[in-house]
Amino acid sequence: MKRRHFVTALTALCATGGSLAQAWASEQADSDNLGEGTTMTETTSGHKLVLELKDGKVVIALRPDLAPKAVERLETLAKEGFYNGVKFHRVIEGFMAQTGDPTGTGTGGSSYPDLPAEFSQTAVFDRGTVGMARTMDPNSANSQFFIMFDRVPSLDGQYTIVGQVIEGMEAVDKVKRGAGASGMVQNPDHIIKAYVEK
Repeated sequence: MKRRHFVTALTALCATGGSLAQAWASEQADSDNLGEGTTMTETTSGHKLVLELKDGKVVIALRPDLAPKAVERLETLAKEGFYNGVKFHRVIEGFMAQTGDPTGTGTGGSSYPDLPAEFSQTAVFDRGTVGMARTMDPNSANSQFFIMFDRVPSLDGQYTIVGQVIEGMEAVDKVKRGAGASGMVQNPDHIIKAYVEK
């Protein structure tokens, strides 16, 4: 099975010798100089992905206008019960919480084929934005997704945006964090139940 670790400019910087702290400081400085993109609540389908977590319900407004194939995949998997009990295996403070891998290792996915990239040039990765995780191959998103804790401009136009948290972000904020640059979590929190609301 192919590895599906979520790779970003931040981890790439760390791998080439810079520290995560330096990379994060640089990222934060750059974000102050960027203009704003489309807010995620401007265009939604009315479909919502609901995640029941230990600290409450998280409601995600889905964006098929940006990523119809990825949104369809999330809805299909949620309806099948795929996400029920799945762990938040990679969680990095000030960055994001990643889930959607039934193995809990960051290398798993669904039995469906990988998805083509559906990158947006207008929507941005802001707090509460939900994106599809992938490998270095842009066309490798499958079932894993991540929820942003903060704005990270380096992800804009590089990952598929599927939605925006419109309710319950405080429950995401309480998800157990991982250790070190990898963010892999020991005894991670999980999604109790995921379902689609229309």
